[in-house]
Amino acid sequence: MTTEVITSLFLLLGAFLMLLSGIGIIRMPDLLTRMHATSKAGALGIGMMTCGFVVYYSDDISLVVRALAMIVFVLVTAPVAAHVLARAGYFVGIKLWEGTVKDVIKERYDLKTHHLRSSPRKQEDEEEY
Repeated sequence: MTTEVITSLFLLLGAFLMLLSGIGIIRMPDLLTRMHATSKAGALGIGMMTCGFVVYYSDDISLVVRALAMIVFVLVTAPVAAHVLARAGYFVGIKLWEGTVKDVIKERYDLKTHHLRSSPRKQEDEEEY
């Protein structure tokens, strides 16, 4: 009985986070904020649902190990994939939301050479020497 309650809580929390992820896709104003919403809430939602799977099938150690490996894989790769997609979208010219306060990449990106400097401060330091 307790296992089913804990499993249900994990599944409901995971489903709620996935719902938030879907709402974030619809409600957020630009690509960068949409990617943030989907990567964070989506990865945590999948993780919570998989935790529910782990609790329910806790007697089979091979399933638990595979499920935990899946959680680690999703939590490691989802933010990296979202970052790469958002960065690619930025470089192909996707418009930012007009409420964006600061565009850090714009200061570092050369549109002619498509070169991205690692830090504006580093270039200033090199010019001094």
